[in-house]
Amino acid sequence: MEKNANAFLGEERVSRLMMKYAVPCIISLLVGALYNIVDQIFIANAAYLGSYGNAANTVVFPLTVIALAVAVMIGDGCCAFVSLKLGMNETDKARKSVGNSVVMIVVSSIVLCALYLIFSDPIISMFGGTVNDETFRHSKEYFFYISLGIPFYMFGQAMNPVIRADGSPKFAMISTLAGAELNIILDPIFIFVFQWGMMGAALATVIGQVITAALAVWYLCNMKLVRPKKEDFRISSSVSGKTLTLGITSFLSQISLVAAMAAINNMIRQYGAIDPIFGQEQYAQIPMAVVGIVMKFFQIVISIVVGMAAGCIPIVGFNMGAGLTGRVRELFTKLLLAEGIVGAAALIIVELFPQQLINIFGAANESVYYTDFAIHAFRIYLCMMIFACVNKACFIFLQAMGKTLESTVLSMVREIVFGVGFAMLFPVFFGLDGVLYSMPVSDILTFLIALFLIIKTYRSLPGGKLRTPVRADVS
Repeated sequence: MEKNANAFLGEERVSRLMMKYAVPCIISLLVGALYNIVDQIFIANAAYLGSYGNAANTVVFPLTVIALAVAVMIGDGCCAFVSLKLGMNETDKARKSVGNSVVMIVVSSIVLCALYLIFSDPIISMFGGTVNDETFRHSKEYFFYISLGIPFYMFGQAMNPVIRADGSPKFAMISTLAGAELNIILDPIFIFVFQWGMMGAALATVIGQVITAALAVWYLCNMKLVRPKKEDFRISSSVSGKTLTLGITSFLSQISLVAAMAAINNMIRQYGAIDPIFGQEQYAQIPMAVVGIVMKFFQIVISIVVGMAAGCIPIVGFNMGAGLTGRVRELFTKLLLAEGIVGAAALIIVELFPQQLINIFGAANESVYYTDFAIHAFRIYLCMMIFACVNKACFIFLQAMGKTLESTVLSMVREIVFGVGFAMLFPVFFGLDGVLYSMPVSDILTFLIALFLIIKTYRSLPGGKLRTPVRADVS
């Protein structure tokens, strides 16, 4: 009975499965993204924080992404491993992966929390927090309280894909939604009523993360398909190694994004200092605050994109494990089409309504330079959204198929070679605008490589059912 519990993944209509798994995953990731975005919206509209608080939020944001990178490496890797093993009817190994993943996320989150608290000042400086004294002060206050919540944040994020792999995408969505809703309720109370500033924004976020983590613990004790036993929490080098290998693309995708953000923040600080307008002390924080806001909108779009692709991981993994390559091919086609539509819709919004977007983030309280640079940044930085969305879907789908090398290389080329390289090179020739140009150029070149891998993937997926299951190197 247990080994056939996920058989519907190989039988139910692909489009229906996509809706069942992708929609809750999209909502979960959107809600997760809203933690930082909601903080920034309330911070931006608090007159006593304004663009200084916005800039501080931008400085700290990459540091939360580092925590997320470790969490998704463990969580997405476990999700892919469990799905593949359920497709192969190897429930014992799936259960072992869940137990090992819990141990790995608890240990890694405590270590990262300690590192953040010990080395807070140099870390904040590394990510551009020294643009001026006021920004540094706000960054330090916000970072301290966010760091205290890192273990809860990482545990909730890591367990979310594991819960989906266990066949409960709705619970994964609800657990994240509960924490985010509490954050949205507490943010205005702490920031506007209690006047707690950056501390208030951070505390609202951490309290929400504690709720999500608590719900994940409850689910872990009541799993349906792969409830781990006591011995499954004993680390197995082979199982944990394969789990991390399958999740490495998710890690590199996030951690390379951190490298790109660090490069961008420092280029903004360096070239903003010699800009006629933003070189003035009272305007120095504006470019960093604005680019942070543009990235937050991009994060909303990417949450939808990643949600669609990551939601398909259990479906892809099960069907690859069962040798149902025709269904995997169909899923890939529908996913790429959906991702392109999302990218097109986002492109229309950023090109036609940048003024309305920036108004959400407190433009009324800022100078005209803030608004003008924001409109300029939205239209240039995000002008290749369609390619960006298709590229991200390709990374994740290849990962779900067990094609770790192709997925990893493509992700690294996009974020490190192009993302960091162009962010550091283009400002030399184009000043602050060079930072904005780096994004669309990176997406165009990455798409050309992704197109080759997409064609190659189609050719490797014949219709029908293979005679033997695809092992995907996770034995």
